[in-house]
Amino acid sequence: MQLKGRRIGFGLTGSHCTYDAVVPEIEKLVKEGADVIPVVSFTVQNTNTRFGEGQEWIQKIEEITGNKAIDSIVKAEPLGPKIPLDCMVVAPLTGNSMSKLANALTDSPVLMATKATLRNHHPVVLGISTNDALGLNGINLMRLMSTKNIYFIPFGQDAPEKKPNSMVARMNMLVPTVVEAINHKQIQPVIVEKYLDDLN
Repeated sequence: MQLKGRRIGFGLTGSHCTYDAVVPEIEKLVKEGADVIPVVSFTVQNTNTRFGEGQEWIQKIEEITGNKAIDSIVKAEPLGPKIPLDCMVVAPLTGNSMSKLANALTDSPVLMATKATLRNHHPVVLGISTNDALGLNGINLMRLMSTKNIYFIPFGQDAPEKKPNSMVARMNMLVPTVVEAINHKQIQPVIVEKYLDDLN
């Protein structure tokens, strides 16, 4: 088990259509021996969509990890000095949360947990899912890519003809990305042809 004994924070933000791809990766982290601490944004907690109800997703993640989800900024703050994480994963990371993180805003439990981990100089792994990665959010994406201790799950355009600015991570690369990040390495290549996954 590659991650035995590792404490991994797992933050979810409001890209509801991506949860089906992310939840199996949480299961893989647990199977690899990680103690996974779920952290959920306010959007995840309070939004019901055609992809499911927020509380149902949270319950499912709590059952998989065996840990209660951190659902407030106050509860997330101790992940800095008191209960340090070996790695913090945010997947999916929406464009909204990406822009806030890149500009040092902390207004959700996920962003607080991420900031707390960076404060400890421990790795943060991001799995983006945003419609404007190649639009207004491009500058924020590049800022995060050049930030120390931040690593990315390989990502690419998911629907280049219909949504040319949209980019989504290959979530099935989450575990190997975390393993590399803990060793302070960025898995390569970072930019991939995501949409080919959906065509095969």
